[in-house]
Amino acid sequence: MTYSAITATILLLHLLGLFAAMHAVVHTRTPQGAIGWALGLLLLPYVTLLPYLYLGSSRFTGYPAAYACRPSTYPALQVDEQALAPACLRFAAISALQGRPFRSGHRCRLLIDGDAAFDAMLAAMAAAERCLLVQFFVFHDDALGRRVQQVLLQRAAAGIQVCVLFDGVGSHDLPQQYVDTLRAGGVAIHPFATGRWSNRFQLNFRNHRKIVVVDGSRAFVGGLNVGDEYLGLKPPLAPWRDTQLELQGPVVADLQRLFANDWHWITGALPPLLDAAPCDGEASALIVASGPADPQESGSLFFTAAIHAARERLWLSTPYFVPDQAVLSALQLAVLRGVDVRVLIPSRADHRTVFLASTLHAHHALLAGIHMFRYQPGFLHQKALLVDHDSAAIGSMNLDSRSFRLNFEVSALVVDRNFATAVATMLEADFSRARAIDESEYRDAPYLRRVAMHVARLFDPLL
Repeated sequence: MTYSAITATILLLHLLGLFAAMHAVVHTRTPQGAIGWALGLLLLPYVTLLPYLYLGSSRFTGYPAAYACRPSTYPALQVDEQALAPACLRFAAISALQGRPFRSGHRCRLLIDGDAAFDAMLAAMAAAERCLLVQFFVFHDDALGRRVQQVLLQRAAAGIQVCVLFDGVGSHDLPQQYVDTLRAGGVAIHPFATGRWSNRFQLNFRNHRKIVVVDGSRAFVGGLNVGDEYLGLKPPLAPWRDTQLELQGPVVADLQRLFANDWHWITGALPPLLDAAPCDGEASALIVASGPADPQESGSLFFTAAIHAARERLWLSTPYFVPDQAVLSALQLAVLRGVDVRVLIPSRADHRTVFLASTLHAHHALLAGIHMFRYQPGFLHQKALLVDHDSAAIGSMNLDSRSFRLNFEVSALVVDRNFATAVATMLEADFSRARAIDESEYRDAPYLRRVAMHVARLFDPLL
């Protein structure tokens, strides 16, 4: 290549970097992200242009137009306001954010670990008589993956409509043969993909939801994916700590709607739509969904509103503690109100950069009076939230920017003293196996490690 050609190429890259930097300033959701991208694109376009193509967008376009779940399409859900727990009023902002009310009359079962969760989910799936909707971020072709595969094939062979979604990036190492075997057996299975040209190159927008709906009457949400590691069978992160929730009652229809939105985005068709079976439970519940197609940052707003609702205690369990300013301020204000604020995070790292950033955020939280703990026995992947003595949430949302802004997520917020007591008992056991973090974790760390923590924090918008 001649000197003039090299010069022209460099000028072209800087010109493209300038236009990309302008795009980043206008479209990046956070000021930190906008500054980071703009500086990188202006100063080092040969390094940052390609990553920006794949990671730079923060809006998932086209998805709202694909919503197939109109009220006229689904059975109407009646809300008995008198049957709702009074504590639901504290979460009115979350209900308004979601555009749907709390619903009463639910049974909830807390599934505390992977063995309990998959025993329950596989048994429910095997008993499906009409329809089975299954969605996980990760599918692995291992022992657990093949157990799930066999149940799906058996139900399809019995004439049951089986619809399966998995994330194309989260399940990047899933062999095509696994998918082909399911399709050959009558299972409708698809990877979640960005789908439209404006999203086509984006790796950020992942569907992190975990949903199982059986016959429109039973549903499961939580943090578990399909893989042996979620049963604690893969060192060095074993034993794996995670939690799932089984629901019966009206909000199962809301989870069915949510799955149908994702299914319609990918296939252009609707899965089977079934009436929610009557349930005589006492819990009130609200399905909280979020994603990069939302006009507002639903994930961050959910955590902020839930934290503001706490008056006595606020206990959190999360594998990734990278809160944005709104959530961190809400936690600090809760401490100032006299709330018992505790956060449980892992002592082992599955993603080194996130772990380093989490360590620095944990240090800052500690200085603000937040009690921070590291779970000791194995990797903590649990996403649990306990508010006072009557409310708790279980789902897929992590406390990081990826869950707040970049991933499609789902959680179930349950208002019920019995369920909250079960979650509190579970978390008390987890805290008993944890080590309290003190200032020495940061203060006594080698200097270069502390520098690495601060560098990792610069990537908060992508973590």
